[in-house]
Amino acid sequence: MPDCLLLTHGAGSHRDAPLLKAVDEALRDDSLEVVRLNLPFREARPGGPPRPGDAEGDRAGLLDAALRAKAESGGRVFLGGHSYGGRQSSMLAAENPDVLSGLLLLSYPLHPPRKPQQLRTAHFPALRTPCLFVHGSRDPFGSADELQTAIAAIPCTTELLIIEGAGHELAPRRVGAMAETAAIIARAFRTFFA
Repeated sequence: MPDCLLLTHGAGSHRDAPLLKAVDEALRDDSLEVVRLNLPFREARPGGPPRPGDAEGDRAGLLDAALRAKAESGGRVFLGGHSYGGRQSSMLAAENPDVLSGLLLLSYPLHPPRKPQQLRTAHFPALRTPCLFVHGSRDPFGSADELQTAIAAIPCTTELLIIEGAGHELAPRRVGAMAETAAIIARAFRTFFA
C-alpha cells in the first residue's frame, strides 16, 4: 500500500502553484501518492488571502482529507504545505498528534516580514510529528538562524533544509531552478521519512 502526501498552498495561491506541481512531480512514484489540495478558504473564494476566521475551517478541511487518506491508503499519511498551508498543517498536527506520520513544511512563515517579534510558533512545543522544514536562505518571513532557534522548541525529530539563494517561493531566479529545488526536496523527504 502506498504512502500518501497531501500538499497544500500558501495564502495567495492554490493547488496548482508551480512549487507544489514541481514537488508533486519529483516525489510521485509507486510508493508515494501525492495529492495537491485547495484549502477550504480557496474553494470558497478563487482569489485573495484567507480571512481571519478561515484558519479553523482550513485545519478542519485538512483533518478531513488526512483521515480519508489514512482510511483509503492504509499506508502512512504525510501533510505538507507552503507558507500558510504549512503553518495550518503544523497547527493541525499539534492539535491531533496521532493522525499524521510527518510534516513537510515549505517556507514556514515564522513571522511577518520585518516583524521578528511576531513569532508564529506557540504550537511548536505541542508538536509530536516529525517535521522536515525547507527554507530559502533569503526568505523575509524568517532567517535560517531564526528558524533553527524556533525549531529547537519542537520535542520530536526535525530537520531544516536550506535552499541557498531562494526566497519565500523556494526557487532561485534562474531557468530550471524550480525543478532542481523540487528534486532536492524530494531527496530530503525520502531520506528523512525513510
